[in-house]
Amino acid sequence: MHRWTTVWASWLGLIGMMALGQPSFPHRETPDDPYRPNQGGFAPAGGSFVQRGPYISRQVNVNAAGGNITGDAANEPSIAMDPTNPNRLVIVWRQFDSIQSNFRQAGWAYSHDGGLTWTFPGVLERGVFRSDPVVRADANGVFYYMSLRGDFTCQVFRSLDGGVTFPERYDAFGGDKEWFTIDLTGGPGHGNLYLAWSTAASSTGNRTFTRSTNGGVAWMTPIEMPNRPIWGTLTVDADGTLYIGGVSSNQWPLFYLVRSSNARNGSQTPVFDLSQPVNLNGTLVYGAGPNPGGLLGQVWVDVDRSQGGYRGRLYFLCSVDPPGVDPLDVYLAFSTDKGVTWSAPIRVNDDPPAANAWQWFGTLAVAPNGRVDVIWYDTRNDPNGLLSELRYTYSYDGGITWAPSIPISPAFHPHIGWPNQNKIGDYIDMIALEAETLIAYAATFNGEQDVYFVRVGDCNGNGVHDGLDIGHGSTDRNRNLIPDECETRPGDVDFNGCVDDADLLRVLFAFGQAGSNLFEDLNGDGIVDDADLLLVLFNFGNGC
Repeated sequence: MHRWTTVWASWLGLIGMMALGQPSFPHRETPDDPYRPNQGGFAPAGGSFVQRGPYISRQVNVNAAGGNITGDAANEPSIAMDPTNPNRLVIVWRQFDSIQSNFRQAGWAYSHDGGLTWTFPGVLERGVFRSDPVVRADANGVFYYMSLRGDFTCQVFRSLDGGVTFPERYDAFGGDKEWFTIDLTGGPGHGNLYLAWSTAASSTGNRTFTRSTNGGVAWMTPIEMPNRPIWGTLTVDADGTLYIGGVSSNQWPLFYLVRSSNARNGSQTPVFDLSQPVNLNGTLVYGAGPNPGGLLGQVWVDVDRSQGGYRGRLYFLCSVDPPGVDPLDVYLAFSTDKGVTWSAPIRVNDDPPAANAWQWFGTLAVAPNGRVDVIWYDTRNDPNGLLSELRYTYSYDGGITWAPSIPISPAFHPHIGWPNQNKIGDYIDMIALEAETLIAYAATFNGEQDVYFVRVGDCNGNGVHDGLDIGHGSTDRNRNLIPDECETRPGDVDFNGCVDDADLLRVLFAFGQAGSNLFEDLNGDGIVDDADLLLVLFNFGNGC
């Protein structure tokens, strides 16, 4: 494909969006700054990390000694896991070797011990401009790294060794903000790769969807999607039905869900048999608040593939600007009939609407057992609306009600460490598992943008999600949805880490009281009795 042809096609897309009343946004996905080199290396156990409560975030883009690489930037992380070996993980990101240059490359790291240690080999091609990284794994554990080039086409790299190397490279169509997914159903479309991208900077104009039926080696001629959804993601139902969500580039600012029931059939050209608007009680935001040079969140779609009561339920989520004074909230809607009709929008974040806080980069994933997980960056604890912490919540009833959100990272300042562009990327990523969730996110704990990995949901490592664990084996006396054993030691009534006279006196003064969630009821049996007193006595002095 000729470079000038693709650039001309992207400009036509931008002109078309402006004519339709959509604001034109600056897409700096071309190499306009020089390349400046840096090096990656191996991270020993521990590496660089930060901690919030029981949740340890480990830095992924580290040097040979496991420390931070000063002067660089890393953002827009995406994560994948080998389903045949869950300890094998890959995270990819936009790598800026110097914050003095806007030039970015395709960074990646791999872990073969479940994220405890990470190896950062460097970039796919040193000195070659690349952006908008996305990684996924097929059912056989092959990792696919989708990467956008400066001419608005994509290439997909494949790794057959758990992410250690990506020696296979195949050309694909594409454009700005591309996303892809892989059919893992075991049905007729098993192994298909589906790729969609934005009309705003596209190598093929308004034809922004393609499919590969041979592992990314070759791709069909792109086709146009009804209402042209952009800045969103794709998902495949258990029966192979394909869904794509986004904001419409020709019906701006409406959200749309498009569906193809035959994309799984490799002998047929995909037909989109449904295009339905989705109400999220607000609009997608670009270029404001904590991320003035980028999106405040892209559209996420996922589906329940479990054997539970919500099997087939389709979810659509985005951080949006709602009516009123609140600048940004995470809203979700669900469909129980394959996208034909949708629920009323549901507010996921739990801060007061008048808090004037930004809940940005809302991200969605559905676990194999049907649990719905959502994460986002949250400024609720900063009156200036900038310092952001990563928060997590979940739903066990099909997205109708949500657990109180849990902060899982320290707060960071998103306006520092910009690599000659005023944003920390446009998205983060996550994987929802049976008992926990794996998250890749960017933050500025080192005074610059870096990529971190954190596990949340099974803090005591017993293979049971914390939401199910509490009340069925674990206590939660301070009612923060974190099992007590993850926050303190046995016998510590006041959660100060030391079992001492204060804990003994509290149990003695509360002796005989009955009820739920009593701090002095250490074993959670509903009464403060001899068993609780013995827990304090047997552990007296621990942690002091």
